[in-house]
Amino acid sequence: MAKIVIIVGSVRSERHGIKVAKWVVSKLKEKGHDVSLVDPLELDLPILDKMYKEMESPPEKLQNLQKILKEADGYVPITPEYNHSVSSALKNTLDYFLEEYFFKPSAIISYSVGAFGGITAGNHLRQILAEMGTLAISSQLPISKVHEVFDADGKLLDENYDRRFSRFLKEFEWYMSALSKQRESGMPY
Repeated sequence: MAKIVIIVGSVRSERHGIKVAKWVVSKLKEKGHDVSLVDPLELDLPILDKMYKEMESPPEKLQNLQKILKEADGYVPITPEYNHSVSSALKNTLDYFLEEYFFKPSAIISYSVGAFGGITAGNHLRQILAEMGTLAISSQLPISKVHEVFDADGKLLDENYDRRFSRFLKEFEWYMSALSKQRESGMPY
C-alpha cells in the first residue's frame, strides 16, 4: 500500500521509544504497508551543520536516508517529551532534510512516563512539521505511562492501544491517499 517512514525520537540508553516504534512497525506491516525505521541512534548524525541539499558529498548513510524520505508517502515521528518539547535527537534528524517532506502527511505519536503521554511535545512537533511541509493529521496518539503499556521486550500490555492505533491509522491512510493523488496532479508551485 503506502511507503511509511517511522522516525524514532530518542537515543537514550533505556529508551521507551524503540518499543513504541517496533510495535508501530508491526502494526503497519500487518496492514500491508512498506515500512522503514529511522533510528537516530543507528545513524549517529552529528549536530546539524549543513542540510543534505547543501552538502557536496553527503555520507552514504545520509544518501540512503534521503532516498527513503523522498520515496515515502508519509511519516510517523515518535517523540518523547523532554521539558515540554521534542528531543534534540529527533529535531536534528528531521532538520537534515526539507523538500523530501513536502506535501506528505505525518502522524504524531508521543509518549512519556507521565499521565499526559507527551502531548505537549506532540503539539510542539506539529508546529515543526507544518513548517517543514509535512502537515500532521489532526489526530495524535499519545501513550501515557509508556513503561506500563509495553513490557521490557516491547510487548504491548494494554490492548486499548491496538484499538486506538487502528482509528489513528485509518485517518493517516486517508491523508496519504488524498495527498498522493494531489501530488500526481502537480505541485502548487
